[in-house]
Amino acid sequence: MLNWPRSRKRLVVVALDVGLALFSMWVAFTLRLDVLHRPVGAEWAAYAIAPLLAVPTFVHFGLYRAIFRYTGVAAILATGKAVGAYGLMLLPFIWCLYHWEGIPRSLILLQPLIFLLLVSSSRTLGWHWLMGRASNPGNRLLIYGAGTAGAQTAAALASAQQYALLGFIDDDPTKWGRTINGVPVFSSTDAAVTVSRLSVTDILLALPSASRQRRNQIIGQLQSLPVRIRSLPGLADLASGRVTVEDFKDLDIEDLLGREPVAVQADLLARSLAGRVVLVTGAGGSIGSELCRQITLQGPSELLLVEHSEFALYSIHRELASLVKRSGTDVHLVPLLASVCNFERISAICGAHKPAAVYHAAAYKHVPIVEANPGEGIVNNVLGTLNMARAAIDAKVDRFVLISTDKAVRPTNIMGASKRIAEMVLQSLAATNVRPFGDNGDVPVETNRRHTCFSIVRFGNVLGSSGSVVPMFRSQLAEGGPITVTHPEVMRYFMTIPEAVQLVLHAGALADGGDLFVLDMGKPIKILDLAKRMIALSGLTVRDAARPNGDIHIKITGLRPGEKLFEELLIGENPLPTSHPRIIRAREDFMTWPVLEGYLQALLSAASSDDINAMSRMLQLLVPGYIPKSAHQNLNAIYAAEETATSGEIVEYSSPCP
Repeated sequence: MLNWPRSRKRLVVVALDVGLALFSMWVAFTLRLDVLHRPVGAEWAAYAIAPLLAVPTFVHFGLYRAIFRYTGVAAILATGKAVGAYGLMLLPFIWCLYHWEGIPRSLILLQPLIFLLLVSSSRTLGWHWLMGRASNPGNRLLIYGAGTAGAQTAAALASAQQYALLGFIDDDPTKWGRTINGVPVFSSTDAAVTVSRLSVTDILLALPSASRQRRNQIIGQLQSLPVRIRSLPGLADLASGRVTVEDFKDLDIEDLLGREPVAVQADLLARSLAGRVVLVTGAGGSIGSELCRQITLQGPSELLLVEHSEFALYSIHRELASLVKRSGTDVHLVPLLASVCNFERISAICGAHKPAAVYHAAAYKHVPIVEANPGEGIVNNVLGTLNMARAAIDAKVDRFVLISTDKAVRPTNIMGASKRIAEMVLQSLAATNVRPFGDNGDVPVETNRRHTCFSIVRFGNVLGSSGSVVPMFRSQLAEGGPITVTHPEVMRYFMTIPEAVQLVLHAGALADGGDLFVLDMGKPIKILDLAKRMIALSGLTVRDAARPNGDIHIKITGLRPGEKLFEELLIGENPLPTSHPRIIRAREDFMTWPVLEGYLQALLSAASSDDINAMSRMLQLLVPGYIPKSAHQNLNAIYAAEETATSGEIVEYSSPCP
């Protein structure tokens, strides 16, 4: 029946209503006369009038356009209005028959009321029957939270047919043992027993107002259960009062991170960005695009989107245009196709638009890719930063913020070394009064310090960015595994993209010139533990020696070229606090500009000619602690051996460390 053509289904419903109109007339006569009725004479006219009035009225009110499977309160109300209109039209006919043939007047009220009861019941019974036929018993769901959001979710599930709702779980003892629309509420303390007894496959967190700490506690209690855990959006997304199955989503990245994000001071950001011209390089990337979103909400007069990829520029410009329209801000968005390696183009952009602030996020950041293409990585990351700094000085930009990485600390790869050199370029320029690589040599620029405040913000991995492990793990989970981890002991600092960008904007507003800020990213997370947590929260189990019949295998692939077991955030010691508890001001050595300039010229010359040996020599001279590619495996062996060694144990290495 579900696969019948729409016309056949409509015909069946019309026939049903005709039958109900006749039957309700018979019941009305029977109740009024107190005997099983057998129509005679003019009484047949009353039987004929009922369906002749009912069907056109129902057509007018759209009852035959409704779909039984999705019948709800609105459809029942429409049915009531239609039957009410039908009763009003029936009234003069019955009144005339009463005067002419003496049929009972009470039929005027009695028959429409019986008809309304029968029609409403037919829709409701049809809905329940069809829902039972179309339901998918494979997805057996409990909703954690028996509040408003949970009740709305249950209502959405009633018509979605994708889940079999078995009950609610709630922390409130006064709700235990009760029902919500016929669905029982279970105790949160007995969640494991309930899941096992009902063979639950999914748990949905309907807790939009719960604190991050409380959500983490609940997730910790549930993650050992063999269920998939999902969540609803926050309160702002539920403001419309409607919940759909499409709103269900995997746990937020913040849930995987396991700590509370820290908000920034909005007034400080507004003072540094509102009403000003702001330029963002790498505007289409993970960090650059989030910078653009958050800067747009601060209300700059103009936002310059500098991006090398046409498609990425198109995507972020379109998204921001929609954001500007929704937020009601008056921001002029300027999409600019440009490479930071093209100084003439970058200089022309800065000269024409005169930005007050520049956020330089354009960089090659994927370690194995840059390791395989060292010349391009150095040119883009070092020369690109130098070009942007030159253009900023010429255009008298107020603030210039470089987005850096923890891989710049004692780097073991070319990407990290190139980013450390980019940091040194800005540190050196902030401490000097010369224009770098001037057309007529180093031309003194006495006002440089007063016009351009250079600063650097360094942080670790951001969850959810391109190349991040979380999207990769989710993709591997969707494919049934295996999940790939490079080393069982590899650890990384993590932060969400919005949180990192908020702190970047805040740090840029705090800068005095030449500052190197480091974001406090909490404790490092072991990637293997993150993988196991994601598997558990997906309702799956790890397949290993202890559980050979598990769902997902974790495959150890080995460290990639240039990859370290552990990342650091500081090179020097004694960092200084700032006015924000999550932002630290680092103090690290750098070369003066006259010395650094000569090294840079040699490095960029080697990079342009793709001379790997020369690049390696220059990187070792410029970046203390940099170890070229040939020594990576020895260094990783030392890290691994030192990590696993017990106190007092002598560690031996198969080859000397260079």
